Amino acid sequence: MLRFVVRRLLLLVPVLFGLTVMMFIIARLLPGDPVGLAAGPNATQAEIAAYAAEFGMDQPLIVQYWTYATGLLQGDFGRSIFTRRAVLDDLIAYLPATLELVFAAMAFAILVGIPAGLAAAVWRNRWPDYAGRVAALAAISMPRFFLGLLLQLTFAMWLYMLPLGGRFPIILDPPPFVTGFLTLDALFAGDLEAFYTAWRHLALPALAMSLSPLATIMRMMRASTIEVLQQDYVMTARALGLPPRLIVFKYVAKNAVSATLTVIGLYFGWLLGGTVLVETVFDWPGIGLYATSAIVSQDFMPVIGVALVIGLLFVLVNLLVDVLYGVINPKVRNG
Repeated sequence: MLRFVVRRLLLLVPVLFGLTVMMFIIARLLPGDPVGLAAGPNATQAEIAAYAAEFGMDQPLIVQYWTYATGLLQGDFGRSIFTRRAVLDDLIAYLPATLELVFAAMAFAILVGIPAGLAAAVWRNRWPDYAGRVAALAAISMPRFFLGLLLQLTFAMWLYMLPLGGRFPIILDPPPFVTGFLTLDALFAGDLEAFYTAWRHLALPALAMSLSPLATIMRMMRASTIEVLQQDYVMTARALGLPPRLIVFKYVAKNAVSATLTVIGLYFGWLLGGTVLVETVFDWPGIGLYATSAIVSQDFMPVIGVALVIGLLFVLVNLLVDVLYGVINPKVRNG
């Protein structure tokens, strides 16, 4: 298992290298003049040339990439040509908000989707199964931005139960920074009121993001459970008179959930790259909103930085999924 983990970590190098090359070339070949846009409409040609020289945009493409790649090895993600801020500082500021949102959405999807899929398979072709299939179809079919608007309309505008958007009220001081996750930081500070406030702001966007992976996890868990229920060892356990609950929770669920892990890993990466609409609807200050503003202004360094971080997290999450395969399935661990 250790050899497998080390081999997968080594594969990060060519993956990230290819991602940097692809993103850098695409960013530089897109039409438009980011330097002129950043310099302003009243800038002279001399000012634009000086601005381009400051950020190395007047160099050949290969020289620009070499400068960027060598900077990456030193932890330098470049600078924004609009704000002049270091991209790494912006990522550190915006990434925790997106991770907190994605983790909350995936936690809800997993905690609800796996038991729901297991119940739908156990009561196959009965009312829990039919209700689960209808709910899963509705959740997958509804666009997340439209679902977010419906949630805002229902819980914020009509019922006044949850805030309309934002991450934390601007009139209140957030808890001291520890992890960047406001809910965890509030707990670390022992501030239950701040935790409750942060949770209320997190609830609606997390729910809007969670329904699609929840439906997919539930459907995958249902299909895997039905397949496992037809295995010979399950039939033997039933013939020996073992309690149905023991069979389902000790033998069936453990083997059925292994196939669902793949979907969970893929959805985590998909949610990381697909938070733009939800963050825009709920005014959530994450990397999706950060990347969107950078794309609109043709500020390519932040876009490349966001792509690299998402690619790195996606590979690491799938590595974790592979390790969990080995924990659940001894055949994988010993293979």
